[in-house]
Amino acid sequence: MDFELITDGLKFPEGPIAMADGSVVLVEIQRQTLTRVRPDGRQEVIAELGGGPNGAAVGPDGAVYVCNNGGFGWAEAEGLTLPHGVAADYKSGSIQRVDLATGAVSTVYDACDGRPLRGPNDIVFDRSGGFWFTDLGKSDGDTMHLGHLLYARPDGSMIRRAREGMVTPNGVGLSPDEKTVWVAETHTGRVWAFDIVGPGEIRAPANLFSAGKVLGPLPGYQLLDSLAVEAGGKVCCATLVTGAVTAFDPDGGVEQHKFPDPMITNICFGGADMRDAWVTASGTGKLYKCRWPRPGLKLNFNA
Repeated sequence: MDFELITDGLKFPEGPIAMADGSVVLVEIQRQTLTRVRPDGRQEVIAELGGGPNGAAVGPDGAVYVCNNGGFGWAEAEGLTLPHGVAADYKSGSIQRVDLATGAVSTVYDACDGRPLRGPNDIVFDRSGGFWFTDLGKSDGDTMHLGHLLYARPDGSMIRRAREGMVTPNGVGLSPDEKTVWVAETHTGRVWAFDIVGPGEIRAPANLFSAGKVLGPLPGYQLLDSLAVEAGGKVCCATLVTGAVTAFDPDGGVEQHKFPDPMITNICFGGADMRDAWVTASGTGKLYKCRWPRPGLKLNFNA
């Protein structure tokens, strides 16, 4: 696959959003910002977020909602910037709202049912204006939290855990008919499919051994990060270690497209035909653009 470098010098970029004006809004986890990248590669900081801004999506009010994981420690190895452990000033994770016009930042949620959010990671809005998000948890080298799939309303009126006890849930996306929510687990390399039966509700398993449909894992040592869904329903997962985007066909079959960074963390779709794809190469701080073989699914909200 041919691709072009749009910009570099980013500080661990993730959560790209293809905006209506042709720019890409993304987070820089290490810099702790929400940043706009213009088509010519110019970078503009929209807001200072603190902690560890991770996933991002435009909500029904035109604001950007950010999953903030609370912050990482950082290490440099073999020319790559890598997240490592927990930031010294870590307190909890949160969901933040950013006004694109003013850069004003507010916290919408930092807990669910009295339990703190540990490490919110990725986010997607449904047609009703609610959003699904993952909480990957945190690890200090000795212990690792189990993660969760959650659902919330952007006005702060409702948040619930839809699925508990997942192992590093990361990418999240919706099928084109919004009957399925897809969740990628980083360390297991699995992509789970859960049937949606109501706002923030997934179908309960029939028994202990029918927890949900699973795609993957990939062979060898390959880890999954965030994801985006194609218009035809394929699930495109950023793939760590391999440095690729992996397209899983729900009916079977896998294809991979590689990029020059082992820390490929996100893909988003845009353009007139939804075949323009932007890919974050986080370890080297770069944003790439390519023409995807098929159109991506248009998200419900943009600005």
